[in-house]
Amino acid sequence: MLEAYVDALAYMAGNPITFVLIAASVVWGIAFGAVPGLTGIVGVALLIPFTFLFDPTEGLLLLAGVYVGSTFGGSISAILFNTPGSPEAACTALDGYPMAKRGEAGKALGIALASSAIGGVFGTIVLMLLAPPMAQLALQFGPAEYFALAVLGITAIASIGSGSILKGLVAGLLGLAVATVGLDPITGMPRYTFGSSELLTGIGFVPAIIGVFALAEVLQRVSESDRSADAITNVSTKLPSLAEFMATRYTLLRSSALGSFIGALPGVGATTAAFISYSEAVRWSRRPERFGTGEPEGIAAPESANNAAVGGSMIPLLALGIPGSATTAVMLGGLTIHGIVPGPLLMQQNPILVFSVFIGMMLANLLMLVIGIRAARYFALVLRAPYALVGPAIVVMCMTGVYAINSNVADIAIMLAFGVVGFGLRRLGYPIACFIIGLVLGPIAEVSLRQGLILSDRDFVEILTRPIAGTLLLLSVLSLLYGIYGQYRRKNGGQGLGSANPAPPAAKVRAGGEGT
Repeated sequence: MLEAYVDALAYMAGNPITFVLIAASVVWGIAFGAVPGLTGIVGVALLIPFTFLFDPTEGLLLLAGVYVGSTFGGSISAILFNTPGSPEAACTALDGYPMAKRGEAGKALGIALASSAIGGVFGTIVLMLLAPPMAQLALQFGPAEYFALAVLGITAIASIGSGSILKGLVAGLLGLAVATVGLDPITGMPRYTFGSSELLTGIGFVPAIIGVFALAEVLQRVSESDRSADAITNVSTKLPSLAEFMATRYTLLRSSALGSFIGALPGVGATTAAFISYSEAVRWSRRPERFGTGEPEGIAAPESANNAAVGGSMIPLLALGIPGSATTAVMLGGLTIHGIVPGPLLMQQNPILVFSVFIGMMLANLLMLVIGIRAARYFALVLRAPYALVGPAIVVMCMTGVYAINSNVADIAIMLAFGVVGFGLRRLGYPIACFIIGLVLGPIAEVSLRQGLILSDRDFVEILTRPIAGTLLLLSVLSLLYGIYGQYRRKNGGQGLGSANPAPPAAKVRAGGEGT
């Protein structure tokens, strides 16, 4: 293996353009990740034709750099505008935006950037050292294990927020109910479509989260009479201090490990990794009532996990030829166009390509740390403009981005409808986090459970007795009970009677006071 790395380094040293491609692709990826609706998938897809200008190794380095940059880029708009630029950054908005409104936008961006780099480097190390065994372990996950993993994430609903347990459960169930709209994934029968052909494909996740976060935020700001929301701001990224880093070290380690493993599961991806890691951060936190109000761990967990999942998702792609996420599925298409067939023999037949990608992804994560600081500063310049201009611009950008996904007007209607839903949930004090977790993890739980029951001849006991699935389900029950007990104890102790997503006061990102 060491010889392969030496050969890959020699190849890259002899082709300096590889370093230029990595740097340029990270910038490209951050830009596409930060603009709502564009996402890294679009950024990768648009560059595939340009890979014909280079050899296959250089082309794959170009695509991998975009994947790394775009995963972090989504957090910039999530923190500054409560508008996730990509689905995997939705969790980041839950705590990143409240922290920005407290006047700590630079700190929130710094936590997101540092966590992204740490998670990305961790995931790349896992990819470099454990790709074959991780791929084999991921293949042990069947429908029963996917169901148990989704349930484990959903049960964190009981621990999120310090407000009403009932409201958290209602918001979570509402998310689960929305996820059932569309054709039944097993029988193909329409469900809750009310005769609309536009709803047969279900509620698109991207239009829904953009509506719930971005449009609801615009409606919230419009409804406020406090004009201080228009304050001119000057935000610069501030990396966390050593003390702040040490305070989140366990969250970073746990989330990076979770992200690497979940990313390696075929068809799951960074979004699921971010939500499950956020759920686990809430579950293991000593202050779960603070999540949703600007808790640093609420930023560190999803950002380290979704970037670690980038490396993890490359494991099944390179080792088995199975894409681990939507973005790697697009990359698989780019590889096959060049005549490269990923799979178990790829490392033996084309070691320079594989190990150059490993090295390139490591460099991309380190470059992201440098480029991300500048990128966040330029995006923050938008905050200088009055919100009377920024708000409509966000709406137009969101509508354009949502329409660009499928060229479907119905997606815009869904985004607008969920903007109203998100605004209503905020005003009534229902936690957005619970709603989104139900919406994201609900389909995985439903499809996996039904597939597992079919495979076991509808014997649920067989699912419970599978070692991995049974263990995860037992942990789910225990954590659910612990979460309910914790909520009860905090309520009786008089701690934190607010909501996980309280209606925000006059939104204001304070100027100055934050270093670079």
